[in-house]
Amino acid sequence: MKEMLQYGLTLMIICAMATGLLAGVNSFTKSEIIARAQAEQDASLKEVMPEATNFAAVETNGEVIYYKAYKNDALLGAAFKTTAKGYSSEIETMVGMTKDGQIAAIKVLSQNETPGLGSRVAEPSFTGQFANKSLEGLNEISAITGATISSTAVMNSVKTKAEEIFNLIKNGK
Repeated sequence: MKEMLQYGLTLMIICAMATGLLAGVNSFTKSEIIARAQAEQDASLKEVMPEATNFAAVETNGEVIYYKAYKNDALLGAAFKTTAKGYSSEIETMVGMTKDGQIAAIKVLSQNETPGLGSRVAEPSFTGQFANKSLEGLNEISAITGATISSTAVMNSVKTKAEEIFNLIKNGK
């Protein structure tokens, strides 16, 4: 019994030390992680709306709905994130759209689809089909053979969110 308590106490001390070290590393690296995430987001915004000189977040209840893209003080359009359930993972996409409803570009931010099949949604041969498409023209995009679920998920999520954001912009929101 005494030996069992000694092992339990030793294990508790080791766990407390490991927890303390992990908390210390987390507090030390937290600001760097946040800064890198912001830099990645800024780069993605610039990639889907390259003409924009600045972006302004439009929030509702503390949640960013989309970003207004400006060139100097003139509104160019919007950039927004959309998420869809693919074949084996969530696919997160950044979309740039002009104020008249044309898709400027899309960029797949994250996905864990099947390598060589569903992962092809991030390739320029697929994402490039979205450039300069109107909301109605999004129906003309070709799905990826062998990855129909993943590519259709991206197409549907972009179309649905683009229509929603276009209506917000059109109504001055």
